[in-house]
Amino acid sequence: MFRVRRILDDTRATGKQAVAQVQQIMRDQFPKLLPKTIAALPHYLRNPVKYGFRSVLFVADDVKGNTKGFALMSHDPELNFAYLDYLSAARGVTGQGVGGALYERVREEASRLGVIGLFFEALPDDARLSKDPRIRKQNAARLRFYERFGAFPIANTRYETPIVPGGDNPPLLVFDGLGNDVSLPAPLAKSIVRAILERKYGDILPEGYVDRVVESFKDDPVKLRPSRYLKGEAEVIRKRSLPVGKRIVLIVNDKHAIHHVKEIGYVEAPVRIDTIMAELDKTSLFYRVPAVHFGEQRITAVHDAEFFNYFKRVCSKLEPEESVYPYVFPIRNAAHPPEDLAIRAGYYCIDTFTPINRNAFLAARRAVDCSLTGAKYLLEGTHLVYALVRPPGHHAERRAFGGFCYFNSAAAAAQYLSPFGTVAILDIDYHHGNGQQVIFYSRRDVLTISIHCKPSVAYPYFSGFASECGEGEGVGFNINYSLPEKVDGPAFRIELKTALTRIKRFRPQFLVVALGLDTARNDPTGTWDLLPDDFEANGRLVGALGLPTLVVQEGGYDTQVLGINARRFFTGLWSAAYE
Repeated sequence: MFRVRRILDDTRATGKQAVAQVQQIMRDQFPKLLPKTIAALPHYLRNPVKYGFRSVLFVADDVKGNTKGFALMSHDPELNFAYLDYLSAARGVTGQGVGGALYERVREEASRLGVIGLFFEALPDDARLSKDPRIRKQNAARLRFYERFGAFPIANTRYETPIVPGGDNPPLLVFDGLGNDVSLPAPLAKSIVRAILERKYGDILPEGYVDRVVESFKDDPVKLRPSRYLKGEAEVIRKRSLPVGKRIVLIVNDKHAIHHVKEIGYVEAPVRIDTIMAELDKTSLFYRVPAVHFGEQRITAVHDAEFFNYFKRVCSKLEPEESVYPYVFPIRNAAHPPEDLAIRAGYYCIDTFTPINRNAFLAARRAVDCSLTGAKYLLEGTHLVYALVRPPGHHAERRAFGGFCYFNSAAAAAQYLSPFGTVAILDIDYHHGNGQQVIFYSRRDVLTISIHCKPSVAYPYFSGFASECGEGEGVGFNINYSLPEKVDGPAFRIELKTALTRIKRFRPQFLVVALGLDTARNDPTGTWDLLPDDFEANGRLVGALGLPTLVVQEGGYDTQVLGINARRFFTGLWSAAYE
């Protein structure tokens, strides 16, 4: 199993490791490449202006970061074309679909950029240009592969002229129109070919070579070589099901079910995840990946270390199936907590109905792993990610748990992303996102917005008022939209549009959505009236921002409609992002 992800540069550890492995593949698979060309790869990514192209690097790797293949694409925004420099699997990697997945991802990126087409070189399958039958057979196999995507060599030109007279295997220039019915005008083709030859090979081409090749493009529009390999086959890969690069990366808490409070009225149950997954599986929108394990410091970055250590310790000392509910609260004196850990729970909890049990710590920590994995995917170039987790987290404050929440997964993800750019958190749960508010209240690099039922009638009751707008540097960067007890879809969208306008003004690099589905009609913890159509409309509005977005699951407890509403939200989100 492998994933395809984009590497932005080598300034972070994961990017540095991937670039180093790509350079090794280049050495193994392209032995004639000059060492200076391989060494320049990081500079292509960091300084595109210097090299005349904007470089885009994709790698196919496993969850341990072992690179199985890579693709390097160049983009010229002025001439509006893309050029595939390299596409290669690692040594010994065959028959795993790596090449196809990488090429699909390159095509998706080229389509997203709106270029006229994708150009690249391929070795010839003609005996006059490729003398060795064994090599010629390999060349033919590659050209057949590209034909299945609708990519064909450009005909009637001298592009394949050997640099050294009599040279073997001079490359053909192949054009992929990316599934669009477009023609390539000769004047544009000449400009593109000149750019490719001068920027890629300018230091090795003999005098006059570029002019001779460019002037050989006489057909207007340019003609492509007819298919040699499809033989009338209907298959064209561009018509297949949704490619991986356009799917929503899905990370599910694989340890959520160990936290199961089997008591009447406790609605935060494992069936919530099962219900959502049953509906997500009906679509092709998702690409599931495993969670990566992160260190405790990622949690203590947003939670008080004393609270973290207490919670870890008290959970480990409880018997299986035993739950402890807070019942003593330090209103008079918080400085001298009792020795009994169970009794001390009230020193860290905001209510009496969120229990501590043996597996609460393990499940909550794994939920944070999921959200952090999602944030990691955003940093690596993924556009949409969904961390499907329980227990939820948005009520967990810096040193307090409650509302079924123990660790704040959305806040941990926002904190993880914040060194790399500004972050907006949009909480659209029925209940106020008091956890994020407390954690980021004095910061301006993380905008926190919560749309929720007014705290005079809804949990947590003590926070979520419009007057709570931040403090110190954070003034104006915490916003609460407190709505009435009865709200339908259109009324909710009025506030959502206002919130999204504020996010646009903030201009964040990343968006974290704390998704509550308890805004639905008949949810046992809410009073609002949103229907499936409303969730899809909300998803479209959020997706239209065009931001790299991580969605973290929060509330939602009516299992009759929970999955449907989740599916409809993501249908809207994906549609706005990609259609």
